[in-house]
Amino acid sequence: MSSTAATSPTAREPDDGVEWPLKFKAHYFDAYCFSTYGCKVHYRGRLRVDHPDDELQPSSEALGDKYPDILDAGMGPIPNFPPPAKVSWRAKDGTPLEAEVDIGEIFRDELIRHHVAREDATPNATSGAPGIILEVNDRTINVYMRAMIWLKQPRDPERPHSNYRDDIIKVFSRTY
Repeated sequence: MSSTAATSPTAREPDDGVEWPLKFKAHYFDAYCFSTYGCKVHYRGRLRVDHPDDELQPSSEALGDKYPDILDAGMGPIPNFPPPAKVSWRAKDGTPLEAEVDIGEIFRDELIRHHVAREDATPNATSGAPGIILEVNDRTINVYMRAMIWLKQPRDPERPHSNYRDDIIKVFSRTY
């Protein structure tokens, strides 16, 4: 989860034009399945993932160093919060599994998870619509948040367009 400095208001609120903590009223969504058979993810009344029942999906390890940073969310924006995501799949060992993942409960505080200190953020630090990513990985479901947060200064002085953070942060994990 994000650091306390990045998500909690400080005792003395600076007058810097940044609304803090950063909140969201809409989000983007996507789902990924690794090391599963027949993985299906329904969210907001849509089938977001529909993998074949007889084909083992590649493992997340196959992505190498790109995992989990390569995961992103593209469906949306979605007003907060539709009914829980419905997930059905078979684990790598063939065990059939089902789950409901209540995104609204996980993010009931509507806080954007990030690793940016308030003093480093611009007044218009975010679009207010982060990405929420649901990952099924063999027997485990993980939920991540990814939000672009604009910075006052580039992270790398040699790269002027590095004035943002776009971290993927695991917020929920459950093994079935």
